[in-house]
Amino acid sequence: MTQALHSRARTTHLIREEIRNSTLPQRELAERYNVSRLTIRKWQNRDSAEDRSHRPHTMHTTLTPAQELVVVALRTTLLLPTDDLLAVAREFVNPALSRGALGRCLRRHGVSSLLKMAALEDDKPVTKKSFKDYEPGFLHMDIKYLPQMPDETERRYLFVAIDRATRWVFMEIYANQSDSSSTDFLLKLKNACPITIVKLLTDNGSQFTDRFTSKKKDPVSGDRIPSGKHVFDVLCKQLVIEHRLIPPRHPQTNGMVERFNGRISE
Repeated sequence: MTQALHSRARTTHLIREEIRNSTLPQRELAERYNVSRLTIRKWQNRDSAEDRSHRPHTMHTTLTPAQELVVVALRTTLLLPTDDLLAVAREFVNPALSRGALGRCLRRHGVSSLLKMAALEDDKPVTKKSFKDYEPGFLHMDIKYLPQMPDETERRYLFVAIDRATRWVFMEIYANQSDSSSTDFLLKLKNACPITIVKLLTDNGSQFTDRFTSKKKDPVSGDRIPSGKHVFDVLCKQLVIEHRLIPPRHPQTNGMVERFNGRISE
């Protein structure tokens, strides 16, 4: 039976057996077989001429408690189907995560059924455009509080963005939700996004807008409107991105939830 060698092996099984059984000095063996003395010593100390497995002894296919919080936050914020959530979690949280481990995590936290989650959001039907009505490049950005872990001194914040049409997702975790965090996230989002960001929808948080502190008012409604001088607005202009805000007192229209309603199939 033919035995496979490691792709970068410098010795054959026959040579390794000769090295293991030889009584010649290591220096002479190294010169004879054109390998290092370290290689000679390695095979002399082995019980077999076979390559050792390079597979990790432990495959971390499950999530740590901290990783579970991030995954649950993504699930509740984006209402991603399990397969989509698995792809996002493998990219940003744990590349070895198995689908079974993800399913167990969702069941433990009571977020395994998207239908039940959507029903809890709002019992009133919301008329919205479907995914196909949007062109790629219209992204939603949101912030999710992550519960503080026992070994942490402070809580963290999950910044997440998703494209309406393609469902492409990007996320980062920050120690705060300040102006600097929001602008840093936007820059990273811009650099990472495979499509051109045309529009960006956020809530009215102070890290995104000065809507509620601005002195400017809409001449028709009388509501306060952004001054355009907030650092996030300024950065959006520099990046040629149209920054849109959800209507005041209507957080459910953020779109980070109801845009998935027509695609829930679980």
